[in-house]
Amino acid sequence: MRIPGLSKLRQTARRIRKRLTPGGLILLYHRVAQVDSDPWSLCVSPSHFAEHLEVVHKFGRVVQLQQLTQTLEQGKHPHRQFVITFDDGYADNLDNAKPLLKHYDIPATVFVTSGHIGSQHEFWWDQLERLLLQPGTLPEKLVLTINGSSYEWELGASTYYSKESYQHHRSWRASGQDSPTSRHSLYCSLYPLLRPLSADERQKILAQLLVWTGAKPSSRLTHRSLTPTELSVLEQGGLIEVGAHTVTHPFLSALPAPSQQEEIQRGKAELEEILGHSVTSFAYPYGDYTAETIPIVRAAGFARACSTTIAYSIGRHADCFQLPRVVIEDWDGDEFARQLKGWLFDE
Repeated sequence: MRIPGLSKLRQTARRIRKRLTPGGLILLYHRVAQVDSDPWSLCVSPSHFAEHLEVVHKFGRVVQLQQLTQTLEQGKHPHRQFVITFDDGYADNLDNAKPLLKHYDIPATVFVTSGHIGSQHEFWWDQLERLLLQPGTLPEKLVLTINGSSYEWELGASTYYSKESYQHHRSWRASGQDSPTSRHSLYCSLYPLLRPLSADERQKILAQLLVWTGAKPSSRLTHRSLTPTELSVLEQGGLIEVGAHTVTHPFLSALPAPSQQEEIQRGKAELEEILGHSVTSFAYPYGDYTAETIPIVRAAGFARACSTTIAYSIGRHADCFQLPRVVIEDWDGDEFARQLKGWLFDE
């Protein structure tokens, strides 16, 4: 027998229970740095990051990722437990984030893409931004063949991009904002076309773009990855755990199972060779994976894995191999606190 209003009563009860006993939250950062152009909101300034650390101290208790999963494995509720994580392995995680984490005595996990350790190349999304969204002059037309399909773009009035226009548009974000110029439209068109490609295929396209733009094959120090020595220094002191993030940061759902296995297992092995100990935490690149990915991660010897799925606070029934995270942007302390309240209490 269906009782009228029962579903609404249950929802109200869950909301009240959540307000009285909020769960845990895993925060997802990428970089602690200030750069002029940041299309995907990957950077949080050092001053704002310091404010974030002060705020989480007031809201609850920051724990290691392993401690949060131990709470879940014991069937307990992770009441106001916070975990701080970083993806990719940018050098500023050591230069800018670690000193602040150490100052506030707050632990974190840094998920590192092993194939980029010590790389002379920027991450591909940074290369794309450098080639298309920096001031200068580009050819009027771009023609590319990507994954067997031919594409053509016209830049029109955006062939020349002045320093003044660059400064005016440097706060533009690729997600949720209209493209202000044809260059930005081109960036937004190419990004989803390049993302599912293999690292080799993608690099071939980027090499063609490099020739097309006439740019020098250089990398910016502001966008570099950790070196092997820096990776070891990063985890010294025990405050920061190094986790795995595959070898080439692929779109895992675009790969067959054997290729997924190679990316996951080799990424783990390469980190362990540098660090000299087991690596037990994993994060899915782009938060992307399939049902067959999870047993591959388990079989590789990982004890836990993070996604980018937003599920707000984490309760006692969360899956330790599909841990949701919330993406953190360059908010000041007040806005960050407002966001935390919404996630914790589902306001």
